[in-house]
Amino acid sequence: MSSKTYHIKLNGKVYEVEIEEVKEGQNVSFTQKVETKAEVKKEDLKPVGNSSENITAPMPGTITNILVKDGDSVKKGQVLAILEAMKMENEIVAPRDGAITVISVDKGQNVNPGDTLLQMA
Repeated sequence: MSSKTYHIKLNGKVYEVEIEEVKEGQNVSFTQKVETKAEVKKEDLKPVGNSSENITAPMPGTITNILVKDGDSVKKGQVLAILEAMKMENEIVAPRDGAITVISVDKGQNVNPGDTLLQMA
């Protein structure tokens, strides 16, 4: 069986949903997986080697919102900023778990593809 994982934003919260293909005649079972997330302090994060990562603009546009602050702990898939391009809002999400170390843009700033928006550790 094949399954796909999606990140869905609902009422400001990001949920990870896994969808599995079910073939006709196959028994279906439902599983509810709930994870409790502990708060992570910046002091508890330990960098592994050179784990710094730049998050760059995928397209030209304007930063309309920045949802994190320097030092915030973030989870993979969490929305970090909103980039408006061609009258559409595009969510810039965290590629992995980590902490924001640098915010390189300001709200209202125009960016080009490849411009560094944020940096994660």
